[in-house]
Amino acid sequence: MSDITNDTPDTAEASGVVTRRKLVVLDMAGTTVADGGLVERAFEQAAERLGVEPGTPDHAAKLQYVLDTMGESKISVFRHLFGTEELARRANSAFEEAYGELVDGGLVTPLPGARAAIEKLRADGRTVALTTGFARVTQDAILDALGWQDLADLTLCPADAGGRGRPFPDMVLTAFLRTGAVDDVTDIVVAGDTAYDMLSGRRAGAGIVAGVLTGAHDRAALTGHGATHVLASVAELPSLLVESA
Repeated sequence: MSDITNDTPDTAEASGVVTRRKLVVLDMAGTTVADGGLVERAFEQAAERLGVEPGTPDHAAKLQYVLDTMGESKISVFRHLFGTEELARRANSAFEEAYGELVDGGLVTPLPGARAAIEKLRADGRTVALTTGFARVTQDAILDALGWQDLADLTLCPADAGGRGRPFPDMVLTAFLRTGAVDDVTDIVVAGDTAYDMLSGRRAGAGIVAGVLTGAHDRAALTGHGATHVLASVAELPSLLVESA
């Protein structure tokens, strides 16, 4: 689902709950979705197609870079690793194809409490956007595998925001512009599991930038890159927002 819908009932207002921070931008893999190491497996398949032999120092160094830059747009990662735009695009296509095949194998699952948290956020009158560093075809494959096509108000990938993914603020600001859910960027909430999510949220001016400990980076990395809060999981986010209203 890529277009905003405006038919979510504002049950929070009806119940008297103040919902100042009405736009919530959530990362997918590691934050709301568990992929069981599929990024590493898809990268290994893609790298091998480009002649990077498994077990070599070059392969190990490239894989480590992929792990270190979790959360960043994958095409940006491949530009760094392979040096030319042609090779980067070949690597990215191979990666997306491999990841899509692995997703179809049923290895992607929701993180505990993630679906309920998104449903609660929307029931509280908030607009929810799901973002990813993957291409649209891969994002849609994940949403289809989970049955999440209509779970959020908006889904965004880097191409939807002019091509720049995290750590740039573009996807967060695109959600701000497309939804019109808030008038001030300080009323945006960003949540993710990586340093790049934190940087993206801070650069967008989000008032709450919450790190979650269910994915790639630890508390020190999240706070070191601008997290205003660190949560055990995204399941804690609805309560945090009610408390901070």
